[in-house]
Amino acid sequence: MPIQIMMPALSPTMEEGTLAKWTVKEGDSVSSGDIIAEIETDKATMEFEAVDEGVIGKILVAEGSEGVKVNELIAVLLEEGETVDDIADAPSSSPAVPSKQAEQQVTEQKPETSPSLARDTSDTSTKRVFASPLARRIAADKGLDLSQIKGSGPKGRIIKADVENLTETASTPAVSGIMSEDTTSDSVDSNTVKKMYMDREFEEVALDGMRRTIASRLVEAKQTIPHFYLRREIRLDALLQFRSKLNASLSERGVKLSVNDFIIKACALALQDVPDCNAVWAGDRILKLKPSDVAVAVAVEGGLFTPVIKDADSKSMSAISNEIKDMANRARDRKLAPHEYQGGSFAISNLGMMGIENFDAVINPPHASILAVGAGLKKPIVDEAGKIKVETMLSVTLSADHRVIDGALGAEFLSAIKTHLENPLGMLA
Repeated sequence: MPIQIMMPALSPTMEEGTLAKWTVKEGDSVSSGDIIAEIETDKATMEFEAVDEGVIGKILVAEGSEGVKVNELIAVLLEEGETVDDIADAPSSSPAVPSKQAEQQVTEQKPETSPSLARDTSDTSTKRVFASPLARRIAADKGLDLSQIKGSGPKGRIIKADVENLTETASTPAVSGIMSEDTTSDSVDSNTVKKMYMDREFEEVALDGMRRTIASRLVEAKQTIPHFYLRREIRLDALLQFRSKLNASLSERGVKLSVNDFIIKACALALQDVPDCNAVWAGDRILKLKPSDVAVAVAVEGGLFTPVIKDADSKSMSAISNEIKDMANRARDRKLAPHEYQGGSFAISNLGMMGIENFDAVINPPHASILAVGAGLKKPIVDEAGKIKVETMLSVTLSADHRVIDGALGAEFLSAIKTHLENPLGMLA
């Protein structure tokens, strides 16, 4: 029987992806291990290999299709002796055999019918409604009955444009100078917003998988995590002098330590000093971690990654420096594997090198905290003897999840970070 090829889950958190490219076409023979498609997840573009052997009988999801759900049917593979006619019979008489890819996936939902041959559930008739997967998703989001839509695709198949044209004419809310409650919600209709700017020139930018994920996770973080913020200034001159001497001695080995490397190490040690902060929120409980796994925000085109330096408390400064440089370079090329940017209990976001003096960072769930690092600036400081002198001061802000970290505990953690950074030699002990 025909073998179903499903949208694969290429990372533990992947729920949907973009079918960026097919490397095969209908009628092509494929063997196990052949690359048949390129799938864009929220973080990377990855190759999708065939597991079964056969002939590509039907491609059901076109190149460039976004929001394709994991375990959604994307193509059908014909085994020896089968023809395209067998595909047409499969959904109604003998369901196609799931491919090994589908069997290997761990998903919570399975499609009840083929995406391209959805049965009309609006009545008890057996009339089929032919619609593309994207058209079906848009119709479901808008609460539209596919049986009431006339398709303009091949053989009357309903396509994306049919559903969008219907929703545009069917929904014509009044647009005033004051936004209604609906237009400020997360479910705002794009057509409604665009009508507000019909007389203005603008460029429409489609969201890619990474930006969609960032948007949804930031909304989740700010709506569900009770943030509070603690701020401190840290004297940086001793660290800068120590770093200069250390780099001079490491130059022959090609190692050059950055201030951020010291911050990573200081935070990792502080998590060991205050172990109750080395934790994550797990819904109905708190998980306290033993090692210090520190995530570091790395800006890339279109978004950011948070590669995780594992066991940072026990690694040397040079090891941390080399590891974060390697991971940052691969992050910019979208070559990081999921296990390299998932996990950790704590993150660092450093905008100091961009001249930002201070800011508040958003916690990356399930982390319990994140440190926002600003620029080191020379400021007049009153010392213990009451004299004014100029020192380099680093402004940091700890964003903490109040479900995990209370105010006094967060203050203790931030104090430990400050102590390590102001006494850098102790970090090498």
